[in-house]
Amino acid sequence: FPSDTIPCLLSPWSEWSDCSVTCGKGMRTRQRMLKSAAELGDCNEELEQAEKCMLPECPIDCELTEWSQWSECNTSCGKGHMIRTRMIKIEPQFGGAACPETVQRTKCRVRKCLRGSGMEKRRWKEAR
Repeated sequence: FPSDTIPCLLSPWSEWSDCSVTCGKGMRTRQRMLKSAAELGDCNEELEQAEKCMLPECPIDCELTEWSQWSECNTSCGKGHMIRTRMIKIEPQFGGAACPETVQRTKCRVRKCLRGSGMEKRRWKEAR
């Protein structure tokens, strides 16, 4: 056997890097250095390694659809109310922002209710 190939001289692996994300799934890497001069022979050892890392799940905020149109006023005369609604698209998870209101009410006023027409009153007075 020709013994002119020198074994690779490698530094120890570095510490693993921090995970590439602050939450959820990411990657982390570590490196090592070639200590022997490369001219002394080919070194096929890997100098970098990567692996998956998993941090606590990322918070997921509530997501809502757009508001619907306002409903018709719920009375045909006088004061009433109308509502509009929106749906929850994504429920909050892992400490994400809670859902705000999904129903809103507002007052509405349709023409005044007529409580018997004025004409009848007048006739009634004249008849007395």
